[in-house]
Amino acid sequence: MPGMGNSLRAAALLAFVVLSILVSLLISSVQQFGARISHFSNATVGGDEGEFASLRGALIFQLNERRKEIIPLLLPDDDDHDETRLSVESRHLDYTLWKDITHGTRKAHMDEMDCDSLVDMQAVEILGSGYTKLVVKVNLAGGQPVALKLVNEQGIDMGKCVEDFKDPQGCRELVSYKLKKEIVLLQRLQHPNVIKLKGHCAGDPGGRGGEGGRFTVILEQGNPLQMIQLLQSPWEDRFRVCLDLVRLLHFLSQSPLGSVALLDFQPRQFVTVSGELKLTDLDDASAEETPCQTDTDCTLQFPHRNFTLPCSARGVCEGLSEKRNIYNAYRYFFTYLLPHQAPPGLTHLVDHIMNSTGELKADINQTLKAFEHILLLYKSGLHLDNLPPSIIRDYTVMRGMGTSGNVEYRCWPSYSQLGCVLSVHSAREAAYICNSHSQCNSFTLTGQKTWTGRLLASFRSSFSHLVPDGMSEVYVKKTKAPETSTL
Repeated sequence: MPGMGNSLRAAALLAFVVLSILVSLLISSVQQFGARISHFSNATVGGDEGEFASLRGALIFQLNERRKEIIPLLLPDDDDHDETRLSVESRHLDYTLWKDITHGTRKAHMDEMDCDSLVDMQAVEILGSGYTKLVVKVNLAGGQPVALKLVNEQGIDMGKCVEDFKDPQGCRELVSYKLKKEIVLLQRLQHPNVIKLKGHCAGDPGGRGGEGGRFTVILEQGNPLQMIQLLQSPWEDRFRVCLDLVRLLHFLSQSPLGSVALLDFQPRQFVTVSGELKLTDLDDASAEETPCQTDTDCTLQFPHRNFTLPCSARGVCEGLSEKRNIYNAYRYFFTYLLPHQAPPGLTHLVDHIMNSTGELKADINQTLKAFEHILLLYKSGLHLDNLPPSIIRDYTVMRGMGTSGNVEYRCWPSYSQLGCVLSVHSAREAAYICNSHSQCNSFTLTGQKTWTGRLLASFRSSFSHLVPDGMSEVYVKKTKAPETSTL
């Protein structure tokens, strides 16, 4: 049976790859840690030799455990069992990636930033801190803003490690493994809605690298997601955040690593870059499948809901990661951002998304299709077919003109805090909105557009006169048309 023979050979080669990388990493760990023995011994002169050996062995064990977590992320995609994929060259490529991350040599062939890029940088502000990491906004020597992730020397993880093992340098290396794992994930999970890795520094600015140096990840600069501010934003911007999130989850459901679950799913794990949502914290992402014997082993537990999924014939919980991500998106994002002030012509579609995700009745493919359908209707204006075409006849239009001496009024939500600025598909929709506001007597289309291509319209109670403006169109209720300024 040649087919079975090929499968056995492929399986044997895969096992050899895993074992070889594991042995290499374990040997590397012992060598690297051994190089620091003298440093550690000096720090423990006069101490109990047995205690020193025990602590050293325990720390080496922890370092090796962290390396084991990264091994599956370095392997080739497991959906391709061609023998050439499992060759020595493929194994060498994966191990080279690990060496590059550890010793900071990627710039030569990836055109990435390295330790030299951080020379003469200027720290701007601390963006966040946690048990493990510190995130700092800095401006590089050329003025480019970036975000740096580094070990939080005052964090709980570092403090507990030093307390347990009495080796600050070894603990810095241990804690930095979350950063190294994150670099591997950023390399394997490249997507428009994942923060862009710009490079890293395995050492100190100025070229002092190696395992003993400080480890820094260099990322594109984003703005932390502010949910309170987002709740006050126009529906279109809130929909964009949800759409970006669904596109990301669709990618994670079939990523190069398999189906990936975001175990720490919180708004604080995301930032926005030019209005686009991006996942910025990947160290708690997991591609591991959950083993099971019965369906009861496949229970998703949330504070107010539990869901039981099927245990597949392979003995794993089918779709568990995908469903976990969908429900977290529903409870942390959709619930707050989607329904409120959705356009009337789209509310039935928004309600359908809320029901299907809140009850886990739809998979990620169906959810993405529903979002893309709403986007199509919203951009094309097809949801406005019930607006009477004659509504615009109540207005006099003056093209190539702007207004001066405006009397503004506020509406919510508005793109301007000083007045009423909303997005519209056309002058017809703007006229409909103006008619629904008792204060509105005119509106202006300036040619400015939102991310969907819709126009920004400025609504006002009145203005004193018109002025030439080649980019604008002014619509005035026919009983309110003013004189054109001679200025």
